[in-house]
Amino acid sequence: MSPLAVILLGSGLMSVIALVGGITVLLPRRRLQALLLPLVALAAGSLLGGALFHMLPEGFAALEPRRAGAWLAAGFSTFLALEQFLHWHHSHRQGPAPEPMALLILLGDGLHNFVGGLGIASTYLIHPAAGVAAWLAAAAHEIPQELGDFGVLVHSGWRPRQALLWNLISALTFPLGALLAWGLRDSLALAPLVLFAAGNFLYIAASDLVPEIKARVAPQEALAAFGWFAVGLLLLLALASG
Repeated sequence: MSPLAVILLGSGLMSVIALVGGITVLLPRRRLQALLLPLVALAAGSLLGGALFHMLPEGFAALEPRRAGAWLAAGFSTFLALEQFLHWHHSHRQGPAPEPMALLILLGDGLHNFVGGLGIASTYLIHPAAGVAAWLAAAAHEIPQELGDFGVLVHSGWRPRQALLWNLISALTFPLGALLAWGLRDSLALAPLVLFAAGNFLYIAASDLVPEIKARVAPQEALAAFGWFAVGLLLLLALASG
């Protein structure tokens, strides 16, 4: 399969993940919350593993360390700014939200997916195995994110079909970013994009997902969350070692 075909396939699958939020209207609230904990913990470990074991080594191998660190910091800081100035919260708790917040969530998701597509496709073009690992880490994050975001949209008054449609539309920015990386592959250094996306991965894991895990005060829940976090981390480490 050609690199472009792989990028298109991966981008299409990532966009389809946006439809997973529909199961929130089928599952009881308690069962959904029980499902979200392992998914969030797995996503946190996977995102950290994807950044630390795959994207950072590829980016730092191609750039001078200080320049590489600057791109990593830019990726981290950009998503902090998004949350600060757009009040964008990738919260995985189900709860009411006003209409403006729902729109900002979609805008934030669209920007996040665009940068994700750009960075993951760039990683794949530099090193295919690292790109696949980065895609798996992003997919692990997208599932609990889409579940949470769909719930927020529905609880803010959107019809389920409408929420699914707009979640899918915001996810289509992922293939746009991936195709842009493909189109610029011969005219633009890809390593900075990889590091920028790695900063995004680190920010989401450290700021959004790890606090969700730490909020579990019951010993059994905390142990289960750490176990799923370790599974995500070790899985991405194994892929790097393979």
